[in-house]
Amino acid sequence: MSERNRQRGLGRGLSALMADVGTEAPGQARRADFTLPITSLHPNPDQPRRHFAPEAMEELTASIREKGIIQPLIVRALPDRPDQYEIVAGERRWRAAQTAQVHDVPVILRDYSDTEVLEIAIIENIQRADLSPIDEAAGYRQLMSRFGHTQEQLATALGKSRSHIANLLRLLNLPEDVQALVSDGHLSAGHARTLVGNPEASALARRMVEQSLSVREAERMTRPPGKRSRNTREKDPDIRQLEGEISAALGMRVNIEPVTEGEGGRLVLHYRDLEQFDDLMRLLSGG
Repeated sequence: MSERNRQRGLGRGLSALMADVGTEAPGQARRADFTLPITSLHPNPDQPRRHFAPEAMEELTASIREKGIIQPLIVRALPDRPDQYEIVAGERRWRAAQTAQVHDVPVILRDYSDTEVLEIAIIENIQRADLSPIDEAAGYRQLMSRFGHTQEQLATALGKSRSHIANLLRLLNLPEDVQALVSDGHLSAGHARTLVGNPEASALARRMVEQSLSVREAERMTRPPGKRSRNTREKDPDIRQLEGEISAALGMRVNIEPVTEGEGGRLVLHYRDLEQFDDLMRLLSGG
């Protein structure tokens, strides 16, 4: 992405874009600019969401039949097609309205750039109720890599804790088969976090599923030999959060071991193989 496009995409600021996409409290629907015929609206071809759960769509369709569309869609004009508009946010409502045979929908008109439209599409996708931890993490990574947002900015704008975002980003370092188990609902994010940086992650994940282990049992299974469970339980929450943030940044398992007295301690990095070790050495040397 060129610097010009990056700056343009960040021009309104993440909080301003969130204000457009964010849902309102019950009974506080946003005011529409006007209504448009269903046939004048067109979905965003770059919308990252391709699957719409049938059950959720049926519920939304029934709600629209009964109450109409409460939250307006956000649209932008298509410059090469007079009186035609692209959906920036609200494609589910548009699809459900067609099924409910609603002919006109309320809209809010915005003059967004292509970059901002993509950014909003990712933000809207992250807010899905049925989103898996892996898909949520991928959305955060897209917002950081494409648009330069930091974890702190995302946490503030999305109403999440920084540790929540950092811990989810760590899951993207897991092998693809383990990520698939999380996406399919066979493993929780809590189970998966115990496997980050573990060279036996795939085999351990299968055992967790086969034995229906709890997260606590998964932690005991993956704990390094000789490490006392007492230390894990009593580790300061801030230290555990720092471990998660450093692990997310480096892509490997991290242990912070403060000394009993004083302010010192040890930072232990667990590398998976020599290739990952070489990557770490280049990072530490500024290469």
